[in-house]
Amino acid sequence: MRVQIKKQELESLTDGALLNACFKPLILEYKKRVSKQAENSSSVKEIFYQELTTGQKAMFVFRVYYDHAIESEREFYWWTSYYMAQPKIWSSIKVGVQHFQDESMFLLLEELEAVLRKNKCPHTLDHFTISREDLDSNQELTASITPLYSRFCIIAPTTNKKICHFIRSNSEDFLTLEMMNN
Repeated sequence: MRVQIKKQELESLTDGALLNACFKPLILEYKKRVSKQAENSSSVKEIFYQELTTGQKAMFVFRVYYDHAIESEREFYWWTSYYMAQPKIWSSIKVGVQHFQDESMFLLLEELEAVLRKNKCPHTLDHFTISREDLDSNQELTASITPLYSRFCIIAPTTNKKICHFIRSNSEDFLTLEMMNN
């Protein structure tokens, strides 16, 4: 599932455009497959994920998490809890960050995990009762999440830069380069 792109175009893309060029076709394909197989979407998701290269897996899971978590403190809290209740996904996010050698983001995710575990974040989606409104009723939780979200907002742009650097250095994991005809 590599993206086809002209070599000259690759060289001219900004980091944001490169990340979108590599991510957008994957997320569209993912959504298309899941929508066709609503009754057994977990197996469809696993098959899709297994078809990705190691670099694509790392980029995909972080980007899905990032796109949700960056929206607000409440989204950061809820989506992190949701993914932590799915240990395979949460582990993949952390492994993906390590793949891009982003120690700062990895340590933040570890700290966030510890805070949420202390606050009884579920280990499965069975009886998942985490609510975005939990932050309104639990001052201690909010006091822990607020600085973590602030750090996430500061660190995430560097994580995205590291991902883009990795894509440029390992383009064969993400892209099929087309040569321009003269």
